[in-house]
Amino acid sequence: MSDRLQELRIVDPVLTTLARGYSNAKFVAESLFPIAPVEQEGGKIPQFGKEQFKLYKTERAIRAKSNRISPEGLTTIEYALTEHDEEYPMDYREEAASMFNLERHGTMVVTETIQLSREKAAADLAQNADNYPVGNKITLSGTSQFTHADSDPITVMETAKEALRGKIGKRPNTMIMGAATYKALKNHAKLIERIKYSMKGILTIDLMKEIFDVANIVVGEAVYASDDGVFADVWGDNVILAWVPENPGGAERSVYEPSFGYTLRKRNMPQVDKYTENGGKVRVVRSTDMYQVKMVGAESGYLIADTNG
Repeated sequence: MSDRLQELRIVDPVLTTLARGYSNAKFVAESLFPIAPVEQEGGKIPQFGKEQFKLYKTERAIRAKSNRISPEGLTTIEYALTEHDEEYPMDYREEAASMFNLERHGTMVVTETIQLSREKAAADLAQNADNYPVGNKITLSGTSQFTHADSDPITVMETAKEALRGKIGKRPNTMIMGAATYKALKNHAKLIERIKYSMKGILTIDLMKEIFDVANIVVGEAVYASDDGVFADVWGDNVILAWVPENPGGAERSVYEPSFGYTLRKRNMPQVDKYTENGGKVRVVRSTDMYQVKMVGAESGYLIADTNG
């Protein structure tokens, strides 16, 4: 059925390329859940535990048997992709009067709408304390919250980093925080004290990377509106520390590489197609994506919740 539906849709290659290349700096979900293409809409992928960090016997004597790793520790989890689509209508009279390329504009609008939905799904997953094992989360309160003058963010971060190192043998290389948390940290007296002799004189993300010794720090700035039109932050007053494999060459990600999480996406998605209605007077640009945001290595992440009072 899916192949038949694919044949009926006429995908626009130019607008599809535009959609795939579109990005918005305020969306940061892929820092925690990088895109990994999959062939099927459902199936099983590895769930990562401690097996890949075990110290195995590797030395072999002459004419001895090869050392064999027992794979009994490998477990899998199921995934099921869901389709997400939005469309943008353009009346022929609007197009004639517009100085803009409405097809390109409509493509960016529907693409960003779907990206915001994916960002919210990732944030909800990463900020849910129930998704983390014992020892991989803490909820701050009172004087420990970063908005309190007596709090010590550096110690809180170090404790979290050491907890992860004790679980997976690696310190986290990625940190995501909400905009409210970032505001509290960049004005925190103990952090300002660390950089008071800095030439910049202000606490930047790059300086935070040095203070916390985390290679990749990003701030979630995205907001969303409720049905009543009330705006709220996608990323709340939380910090997520995680191990996510580096990808300096921009190569395609593989679900077989240990990571905190992945965004599993059907290969060759997203796609943009066009169709007409109302006797050809209205043209519609439609973007379709198919994915699932999945936490595949909960022990590789640490949640610091309620950072602000």
